[in-house]
Amino acid sequence: MAPLTRSRAHADGTPSDLAVRYYAQRAAAGLIISEATAVSAGANGAYVNTPGIHTDGHQAKWAQIAEAVHAEGGSMFVQLWHVGRMGHPDISGTETVAPSAIAANMSAHTPSGKKPLPVPRALRTDELPAIVDQFRAAARRAVDAGMDGVEIHGANGYLLHEFQSDVVNQRTDAYGGSSENRARLTAEIVEAVADEIGAGRVGLRISPGGTAADMRENDVVGVYQALLDRIAPLGIAYLHVLIDPTAETFGAIRAIWSGTFVLNTGREIDTDFCQLESFAEWGAISAAAVGRPFLANPDLIDRLIVGAELNEPDVATFYTPGPVGYVDYPTLAEVEESRSA
Repeated sequence: MAPLTRSRAHADGTPSDLAVRYYAQRAAAGLIISEATAVSAGANGAYVNTPGIHTDGHQAKWAQIAEAVHAEGGSMFVQLWHVGRMGHPDISGTETVAPSAIAANMSAHTPSGKKPLPVPRALRTDELPAIVDQFRAAARRAVDAGMDGVEIHGANGYLLHEFQSDVVNQRTDAYGGSSENRARLTAEIVEAVADEIGAGRVGLRISPGGTAADMRENDVVGVYQALLDRIAPLGIAYLHVLIDPTAETFGAIRAIWSGTFVLNTGREIDTDFCQLESFAEWGAISAAAVGRPFLANPDLIDRLIVGAELNEPDVATFYTPGPVGYVDYPTLAEVEESRSA
């Protein structure tokens, strides 16, 4: 199950009681990857009511979620993120930071309405070790909460993807310029987290060439070659790649990475389960991450096995508060029960 932002956390970043039920309902997924979760207060701010994992209260609620998923026989990783230039001070309460002072040409839905994203402050070189430590500490909290591991979010136009970009990152220090330099922060975070909780508990998500969040990168392969070559010896659990499998870049990235490869075709491409199954059978991928179908079908696996019709996701309730469109999608058993009642 791919990570899906749902905006149901409390204002302080603590997951809600509904989140416990939501994830437990979907425990039949081979692996649940949680919604993106902030590693610090300053790492949040792209959307309202998204969760964090940097306080004792956060950790306690994630522990309840882990227990509920495990009780249903499932496994779960927490996705760790820093939103970078996609953050808005009206949401995070802190200044927006990024590799360089280049704003995303987008707006944020703040508590007081839609506002343009600000020009971020370029992070100083001496601030970067603290960000590495935030990811390390968040990973420790996740595992201590009982989670099976963490996924580091290096995709979708957020902070680590921004550093990797040769367009958004205009730095002249050791974290900008060459492919190796632009890959450095992500690599250091993967190394630190692997050192803290063990490489087998660590996944990494990337989106080579992805344009989400006003992201641009001309060096689509070189920076990922540098990144993956550096982290390959660690033996992390998997690489999660958001990419069009028909694109030339897919073949290039797949050729670089010999470890476990998880494909996510993203929301721009309708999920073709037969195609994904074929990719797995051919050995082109190790697994597929599926998002919206899991959102609307807590029993997606059961439905696919018997060829049952799938519930359609209700876009209008993706980010609204409360249980509607979150924990009320019916399972096949519930549908059959209602028909026989």
